[in-house]
Amino acid sequence: MAGQLKEVRNRISSVQSMQQITKAMKMVSAAKFRRAQEAIVQMRPYAQKLQEMLSNIVSNSEGESAIALAAERPVENVLLIVITSDRGLAGAFNTNVVKLAKSVIREKYQAQADKGNVTIWNLGKKGYEALTKAGYKTNDAHKDIFLHLSFENVQKIATEAMTAFEEKQFDAVEIVYSQFKNAATQLFTAEQFLPIPKVENKPGVSMKADFIFDPNKEELIAELMPKILNTQLFKAVLDSHASEHGARMTSMDKASENANEMLRNLKLSYNRARQAAITTELTEIVSGAAALQG
Repeated sequence: MAGQLKEVRNRISSVQSMQQITKAMKMVSAAKFRRAQEAIVQMRPYAQKLQEMLSNIVSNSEGESAIALAAERPVENVLLIVITSDRGLAGAFNTNVVKLAKSVIREKYQAQADKGNVTIWNLGKKGYEALTKAGYKTNDAHKDIFLHLSFENVQKIATEAMTAFEEKQFDAVEIVYSQFKNAATQLFTAEQFLPIPKVENKPGVSMKADFIFDPNKEELIAELMPKILNTQLFKAVLDSHASEHGARMTSMDKASENANEMLRNLKLSYNRARQAAITTELTEIVSGAAALQG
């Protein structure tokens, strides 16, 4: 009985130690989450408006050779930019991004993948590890982006992707990431990056761009397109960054709640075992006294 009590005490101590860790991790993630949330909330309206403007211009510029980044051609080589995190303990966050990347390849680019023509640039170590292990054609050049996250570093990746597209190394570029909604909700998204997607024309609705270009349209397009695309990739990275910390905060909160439940059950088991031990001792004492009296 004493051994059983000791075992339960040790388990209680272990769960309490684990709970302290999960609570500390929740607090750290909460602080990082607030900063990441503020960054994406401020960035999103600006990035969305730029994307709308860019798509509108492209949709009304058919036949203009200046828009090389919007050129549609038969898809032979594909690039997926998959954004995950560097660390785990964030629930199913990384697993869901990787699962979506595999689904995009299977449903849209299986023929290209069979020829070895699907390349994955991983932003974040977890995606790189999982997709490399699964046998996909990965590239580790950008997996450490979150060690020094900045617009300038993301811009380098976007520029590299644009150059590769213009040089026809890739015919399609997609971003797979987690779009931030709130701390408990992420929308796992595959988004076309290149060629620049056009606005779909709706029946009876004119999508004519009402922009006045100065000095001229070609110069502005050449100047603005790379900057807008840089912003789009940076927005996706910020979305993923906020989603990661929200997912980890939620996961650690749930782990702390589970630890509380385990502690309640273990303490109940301990009290029952202790009560049984006391009852046994009293029974032995009474039996001994009765034997002496007899």
